Amino acid sequence: MTIKTIAGALAIGAGLALAGLGTSSALAASAGDYPSRPVHYIIPFGPGGESDITARLQQPIFQQITGQDMVVEYKPGGGGAVGWSQLNSSKGDGYTIMGSNLPHIIVKPLMGSVGFETDDLVNVFMFQYTPDAIVVNKDSEFKTLEDLIKYAKANPGRLTLSGSGTGTANHLANVRFNKLTDTKTTYIPFKGTGAAYAAMRGGQVKAEWGYSTVAANHPDEVRLLAVSTDERLPLFPDVPTLKEKGIDMVGGAYRGVAVPKSTPEPVRQKLSDLIGEVNASDKFKQEMKDRGFVLLNVPYDKIDDFMAEKTKVYTDLATEAGLIK
Repeated sequence: MTIKTIAGALAIGAGLALAGLGTSSALAASAGDYPSRPVHYIIPFGPGGESDITARLQQPIFQQITGQDMVVEYKPGGGGAVGWSQLNSSKGDGYTIMGSNLPHIIVKPLMGSVGFETDDLVNVFMFQYTPDAIVVNKDSEFKTLEDLIKYAKANPGRLTLSGSGTGTANHLANVRFNKLTDTKTTYIPFKGTGAAYAAMRGGQVKAEWGYSTVAANHPDEVRLLAVSTDERLPLFPDVPTLKEKGIDMVGGAYRGVAVPKSTPEPVRQKLSDLIGEVNASDKFKQEMKDRGFVLLNVPYDKIDDFMAEKTKVYTDLATEAGLIK
């Protein structure tokens, strides 16, 4: 190799190295400046549900922290599948983010082709869950959880419970409840929490697998028999947890934030940090408590372990429910 050739090779190598440094510097700068314009927060459901409510609670605090607007938009359809299947077609710059829900993003692909796989979604933070709860009308014959279980054992299959959809948190809570209490109840899926609530209120079913938020929104109409939390909810200090009653159930509908796969690592981490700051806000904490939500703090560096654990749990439950094709 001639001196001229060697010099040329060194020049090319130096150029590549500088280009690499430039790319690296650009990524670092983009993360450092992020966000420098409004962030579009897509909810893959219609307005008015828990995903929308929590996004609206995050919105002003995100703006206060960053100085940039969080613009909430909706892309409903297929129980979230329409939005999730299109996420990776968005530009991965951190300015398009999307609400992510469990067990939906795990169970839906197991049930059939929905346009996305669980691994297609890059979750950067899981910030809350809405606890599963057994809800009855105020004038129900079931005054306690023990009353309901006693009836279920004496009348296999006759205890009917409404819930939001198939393969959802409500449905899988019913599967788990039956197994842990050695009962056989009949779960009846409805299109959304509102319809499930209306069915219970109208007497079409004897109880509802709803969420703690149902009682928070209708305190004069319903009674909670139990909630699936580690500790009693401050909003309902007299309502026992399922764990207190010897039923090892904690969970509900988990919500987080996801970004397109093309989003650079520094931006993923920065967004995760910002959602963590929102979660740490005293105002956000209080608003979540007041509405029956439970805060969760699973940042980007803990997401993989969290998802692996939940995937195992929900795959087992979906198998038991006969949902996997």
